[in-house]
Amino acid sequence: MPPRRARVNRIAARSPKDPAAMGLSALFRRKPHERAGFLLYGAAVAAARHPYFFDRLGAPDSLDGRFDLVGLHVALLIHRLRRDADARGAALAQAVFDAMFADMDVNLREMGVGDLAVGKRVRRMWEAFHGRAQAYEAALEAADAEAFAAALQRNVWRSEGEASPAARRLAGHARATAAALAAQPLAPLLRGEVRFPDPVPGPEEPADAA
Repeated sequence: MPPRRARVNRIAARSPKDPAAMGLSALFRRKPHERAGFLLYGAAVAAARHPYFFDRLGAPDSLDGRFDLVGLHVALLIHRLRRDADARGAALAQAVFDAMFADMDVNLREMGVGDLAVGKRVRRMWEAFHGRAQAYEAALEAADAEAFAAALQRNVWRSEGEASPAARRLAGHARATAAALAAQPLAPLLRGEVRFPDPVPGPEEPADAA
């Protein structure tokens, strides 16, 4: 299951303590793996922006399309971390999840979304990500390439029915990415270091697609 959305301690947030003291104490209350979580999330975003997905596979180069590709890469990363026998893996998965939705919050505000609407928009994005992550995880666990491609057809291209060749190629890349992430030890991940493989063009695609 994907990590849970972090809850805000509203009572603490309204505490009339000295602002300077609160700022100093906040430095010492930094969440475990917070820095590594942001670094790993940044790597997932960079991988999701590879031109191959848009130029060759025709993924929508839109707000929704970019969200879905980022969500796919984050879901694969969280899947890897939560399967680790070390309890720090699950904690790091939560840190990646928190980093993603902190970034979504900031992006919405920079786009001019008002304070009252941001929470609702982030909530809808969290629900969308949660459903997608569950579908991808189920397909990975069942080694069901068809189910994975169908989920990507539905989520990235927003269409039902038989998966397109592009959705099948994206599913193949996602499965290869999951295998590459599974092979990476936890220690570098805890430092915020991760390697996402570049897409490999299919036999019918030009070699420069990657």
